[in-house]
Amino acid sequence: MLPRARFVVLISADGEWQALLRNTLPSALHPTPYGDYFLQVIADFRVVFMHAGWGKVSTAGASQFAIGAFHPQLMINLGTCGGLEGLVELGEILCASETAFYDIFEGMADYAQAIEFYNSKADLSWLPEELPEHTRRARLVSADQDIQPRAYERLTQEFGAVAADWESAAFAWVAKRNDIPWLILRGVCDLVGPTKAETAGNLSLWQARTGQIMEDLLNQLPWYLIRFAEQYPS
Repeated sequence: MLPRARFVVLISADGEWQALLRNTLPSALHPTPYGDYFLQVIADFRVVFMHAGWGKVSTAGASQFAIGAFHPQLMINLGTCGGLEGLVELGEILCASETAFYDIFEGMADYAQAIEFYNSKADLSWLPEELPEHTRRARLVSADQDIQPRAYERLTQEFGAVAADWESAAFAWVAKRNDIPWLILRGVCDLVGPTKAETAGNLSLWQARTGQIMEDLLNQLPWYLIRFAEQYPS
């Protein structure tokens, strides 16, 4: 029987998960159909950390599994994102206020309706206006692809995004469909402009920056857990 936990934290990419393990040093890992998980006490709360895998399919499946298995009150996703040059800074942490998919292309009906169907807005009313240092609310968009420079104008103008990743929109959508509050915190690990992407063909640069971002996110995590518990006492 899997343990109940008030908070479940999903980690997507393998590099993010490995960085998490280096920072948390869990005593044991346990398997699920999607990835390993472990239980840790943070700020006196039971927290499950689970490796969900990269991309929207793994994330959606792992999110639904985690909700049914661990019965959380809050679903959390920690990870990295690519920032759109001129709109964000390297290392900045984005707290998703809204998510959307940008790789939906509807050819038979209303394209805007298809985008809206998978749009998810976060209820962050439990958070104070001022977030931890170097953190701000922002709209994140997702697709099963790294940001391509040719998409820069579309992402900034059509979607109003400042950053993008592979998983946030899938995670948020599943949590919303299950009526579970969700929190996404993503650190900007690379910048993409209209003509270039700095980590294109440079996995080692992404890995190096990911380690620091995951450490920063873990340092912030207790603050968010405490704020949630203050608003929703168990």
